This record gives sequence, structure tokens and C-alpha cells, in this order.
Amino acid sequence: MDLTRRTLMGSAALAVGALAAPPTFELEEATVADLQKRMSAGSLTASALTQRYLERIAAIDKRGPALNSVIELNPDALSIAAALDAERKAKGPRGPLHGIPVLIKDNIDTADRMMTTAGSLALVGSIAARDAIVAQRLRAAGAVLLGKTNLSEWANFRSSHSTSGWSGRGGLTRNPYALDRNACGSSSGSGAAVSANLCALAIGTETDGSIVCPASTNGVVGIKPTLGLIPATGIIPIAHSQDTAGPMARTVADAALLLGVLTGADYTKSLDPNGLRGARIGVARDKFFGFSEETDRVIEAAIAEMKRRGAEIVDPADIPTAGKFDDSESEVLSYEFKNDLNLYLGALVPKAPMHSLADVIAFNESHREREMPYFGQDLMIKAQAKGPLSSKEYLDALEKDRRLSRTEGIDAVMSKHRLDALVAPTAGPAWCTDLINGDHAPGGSSTPAAVAGYPNINVPAGYAWGLPVGISFFGAANSEPLLIKLAYAFEQATRHRRAPQFLPRIP
Repeated sequence: MDLTRRTLMGSAALAVGALAAPPTFELEEATVADLQKRMSAGSLTASALTQRYLERIAAIDKRGPALNSVIELNPDALSIAAALDAERKAKGPRGPLHGIPVLIKDNIDTADRMMTTAGSLALVGSIAARDAIVAQRLRAAGAVLLGKTNLSEWANFRSSHSTSGWSGRGGLTRNPYALDRNACGSSSGSGAAVSANLCALAIGTETDGSIVCPASTNGVVGIKPTLGLIPATGIIPIAHSQDTAGPMARTVADAALLLGVLTGADYTKSLDPNGLRGARIGVARDKFFGFSEETDRVIEAAIAEMKRRGAEIVDPADIPTAGKFDDSESEVLSYEFKNDLNLYLGALVPKAPMHSLADVIAFNESHREREMPYFGQDLMIKAQAKGPLSSKEYLDALEKDRRLSRTEGIDAVMSKHRLDALVAPTAGPAWCTDLINGDHAPGGSSTPAAVAGYPNINVPAGYAWGLPVGISFFGAANSEPLLIKLAYAFEQATRHRRAPQFLPRIP
């Protein structure tokens, strides 16, 4: 099934009326361990599991609430699942992902019959010559690549007035908790799909906030790993100094399992329900609290619960440089986007539709009615005007980013207070989607870890008016095991995650 022609245009895109209750789903909130137990017992097969998720996508994503989170389905998903069933019967499972359906973001190359377009009409028809390393590792682990998810077009690096979750090819992704609310970007489709139980697991990508924000607003777990922990080869880029793929799941255990598959490490060893006991956790308040009273209420309750579970809370533990490198981050992203995208497009097969950023800009202009009905491409134009990565302006901005986000930022506050991790609100409750004016997210805390290239984990922390609010655990480079330990202990103590009900709007 190809969902690429389904776009949501005009004001009718947001007109959400009364909807019938979504169909019941026997696999709702099923974990990877649940699914493997059933497959091992013979009561479920990978083929049946894949078929049920395909039916769920048809009922929830294409019809019914029409989340529009899946941009394209893998026409070979069922045959892959059947082959994995035969392999299980003959040799046993490869590991915990054997036969597990996974959705991946549409900026990750797959050398199959699916396109890789970053949501842009400019790349329709582009078939990758080889799998991204992420896709290679998923296949090697026995995962079923179920399809690709919608996203903010070009991973939200086209316009400063964009609407997250909208792409020219895929249309608008809706938030499964309230359909008039935004799913956040740019991994909006991955966040909404895994939250709505359209797959067992999903892969997102982040440059700054694009895993943790949709994880927060869609009520799921998202891990933005240390830069370089997961190779970015074969992923349509924004900037090599910040880009990374990462897992999105309904539980910390599943996210940790998926991170292990993508990296070769075993993060399940960190799943300690008593992991908060004795941990020193700093509260990064300055710049990250105060933008939403309800968000603050949720996060204060989360901090109090950590303290009850034995954590030593250092409050405040502010990042002294927070907000001081926004300008240099913008410069670095502009320079690297032009360089990195030109390298990606230039390496595509000769018959590929685009070969440079300049080609994409020209395509968007000549297809303005379909590609730019709501917002333009000022970020692309700004990037196209930049010089090479040897430019002094770029090198100075990159040095500033690294110094202020790392040495004088996260590293400084963690060393000063001898911290294991920092916490802050990931984002506020999902805002109403506004295609006319673009995003108006009130605040968030993703930037320090994103610019530093340090790990960040979002975990559901509670609800405001029925909308999920997440808390971020972030810290030093390569501290994933410790952060997973803390995040898992918090999740097990609170168990805030609950399945969405696809409300037309918040009452």
C-alpha cells in the first residue's frame, strides 16, 4: 500500500468532527518481550503480527482518526515476515527483534521498493542503492521493516515558519491524543505511530529536539544517543555535528533493546527498577521552566517522586551557558546542511531526481503550489548562500557551540555538582496545529544536549489537560547506560504512559 498521494490541503485538513471509537486491538501496548513470548509459544507468528499491524494502520492511520503518520508501507513486509517465520522454525530466533515490525523515518535509506524522500516531492521516485547502516542492523537483527513514517519535510530544515509534522509528500501528521494538536517534529510520524500502536517500535532522527519532542508530545520514550554512537551513513542529513538516529518506543525497556541493536551494546543490563536510589540528579531550571504552569506542575511532581525513590536532588543545577549559543547553532546548521545535503544528493544514482541543494530550491519554487502552500524555504536559501566548511565564520561558530554546550555548559554544571544526570521538561503539552502561522511551541530543553552531541532520554512524566508531558534525562557523553537506569527506574515508579484515545480535540 502506498499512501504517498494522501495529502491534507486547505483548511479542511484540520476540520475534525466527531469520530467513532477506534477498533479494539488485542496487541495494544504489547512490548517486544510480550510479542516474543507469544511467538516462542507458537500462538503468534511474525506473519500474523505484521498483518495485524498493517490492518491497524489501515484502520487508524488511513481511515478513522486518520493520523497520517505512515508515509509508505513496505510491499515486501509480509514476505519478509514469512521468511523470518521459516527461519525461526528451522534455526530459532536471531535475537529479541526477530519478527518484530518496525517503522522507520522517511529520511533513512532502504535498498528495497520503498522510496527515501525526507517527505519532499522533489525526491519522489528516489530509491536508495544501499541500506543505511540503521536499516542494515535492523534487518540483520531480524526486524520486519514495516514501512516509513511521515515527518516534518527535510527534517524541519526548510522554513523558519514551518508546521511540524507536515510534508509535501505526506501531508500532516496528527497527534493521537487530540487530533487538532501537533505531533511535534521532525520525527512526528514515528512518535505518533508508535504511540498509536501501529508498530512495535519506531526509528526517529534528531538534530535538535526531533526525537525527544515528538516522544514527549506523543507520550512515548525517545532516546537521542551520543553523537556517533549510531552511524549516520545513509540518512538524509541536516548537519553532521548534531544528526543522529535513535529509538522510539512505548517503554524504556523496548527503547533500550532497540538502542542495543543499533549500536551492538547491551543496554538491558541498565534496567534497574531501583536505579534512582543514591543518584545525584540536577534540575536545570533556568531557561527551561516557567513557560507553562501545567508543565511545571507535572515536572515538579516528577522531581518529588525521584526524591521519594532515593535520588539526591540538586536544585537548581543550571547550565550556565543555556541560551547563549542559539546563534552559533544556526550558523553551523546552515553551513553543514548545504555541504552534507550536497554530498548525499551527489552520491545518489545518476537517474535520481535531485543532485544538489540548488536543485531542491529550484524544484520547490517551480512546484510552489504543492510544495509551499503554507510556508516557504528561507532556511534552504540561507544555507545555499553559505561558503565551504573551511570558512572562518563556520569554524568560529562550531568552536563556540562545542565550548559553550560542552566544556562551559553541561560538563561544567555536572562537574560542579558531581551529578549523574540533569533533568528538565522536554516540552510543553502539544500545541494546536496552525498551518497559517506555523509552530508556536512554548518551550523545551533539547538544545544543550543536541548541540553538545550528548545523550538525552524522554520519558512520559504526566498529563496536562489530557496531553502528555515528558521529562528529559540528559548528561555527559556516552552516559546512556546511566541515563537508561534512571529513566527506567522513574518509569517503573510512575507508569504514566497510557494509550491515546484519538479525541477530536481537548474538551
